[in-house]
Amino acid sequence: MLNRVILIILDGVGAGALPDAHLYGDEGSNTLVHSLRAVESFSLPFFKKSGLGNIINEGLLEPAVTPLASWGVMLEASVGKDTIIGHWEMMGIYTKKPFPTYPQGFPEEVILKFEEQIGRKTLGNVAASGTEIIKLLGEEHMRTGYPIVYTSADSVFQIACHEEIIPVEELYCYCQIARSLLTGEHGVLRVIARPFVGQPGNFVRTANRRDFPLPPPFPTVLDSLKENGIPVYAFSKIEDVFSGRGITHSLHTGNNPETMKALGEWVQGKEGGLAFANLGDFDTLWGHRRLPDKFVQGLEDVDRFLQGIWETLTANDLMMVTADHGNDPTFMKHTDHTREMVPLLLYIKGKRGIPLGVRESFADIGKTILSVFGIQSGLPGNNILVF
Repeated sequence: MLNRVILIILDGVGAGALPDAHLYGDEGSNTLVHSLRAVESFSLPFFKKSGLGNIINEGLLEPAVTPLASWGVMLEASVGKDTIIGHWEMMGIYTKKPFPTYPQGFPEEVILKFEEQIGRKTLGNVAASGTEIIKLLGEEHMRTGYPIVYTSADSVFQIACHEEIIPVEELYCYCQIARSLLTGEHGVLRVIARPFVGQPGNFVRTANRRDFPLPPPFPTVLDSLKENGIPVYAFSKIEDVFSGRGITHSLHTGNNPETMKALGEWVQGKEGGLAFANLGDFDTLWGHRRLPDKFVQGLEDVDRFLQGIWETLTANDLMMVTADHGNDPTFMKHTDHTREMVPLLLYIKGKRGIPLGVRESFADIGKTILSVFGIQSGLPGNNILVF
């Protein structure tokens, strides 16, 4: 009888371009394959035993004859390639209408209202890489005290401030103001605080990033779990992704090592319910910054972590490892997310791994979680455990 689910999202670790990737300029992307090909050597023994080589099947990892996990891939049914959209779909919400994007910067009326409410002018208002924009405007920001506003190919309004010029809590207040303004036709999916430190020529973003997304438009799997008395433990940015909805316990870990440590402690503690964790460094630190060597090192770290978790699991646990979108660190067309299918590894001790095929939606994750806890729901998706 299963009574715990551990859901681990490798943020940005895609497994090959979706059929509609050309609509996003992402044809030819393949985060896993291209990252592994870009390095001289790598060691992923647990992923290999789990069946990752059965998924990517490109001669990089030998397919497992008797894999520890059931394996497959999932297609994204929603429109977009954003973290929020991917996580929402896993929990039963399809996004069918694109959220607004601003490749030419935000309209003047939006910026003027924001400046009026925060009592300061702003810098930037362009689409840019987060690391490049602080290189370009960080010194002027320190001189003037004006926050840096920028966006990307995603539906985001990002505010970068030096922590010694504008304290983090004040930056968060600016983000809340922006969130209250950005509604209706300008209802961007996320407002993001991007604090940094350092001096000109050596600025570094800190772990105090915080997301202020739109709330889910409908109740999700997490809401159903909470209403039925099932604890939901959120690690890293999961609480932000769902605007706190359906979360009973949250720990805002700042990076992959912190998240893996906290999740490992949770597994050893034997609490019941759902543990929902996001390992975001693949996306924020290595994918967007085009660092395949670091990306693969991160996979090696997760490989060792999963081996340890596997040894702790019991026959009452279900562990699922997947991703929310791609972020191919070798892709040359842009530095944004890539529209990809995602890998799926499903572990139950004592159960032989079998092929899960191509799942038509990320929503199969949430439907499976509900089935584990015996909850009936009209939310979309199919139970993966029916095999």
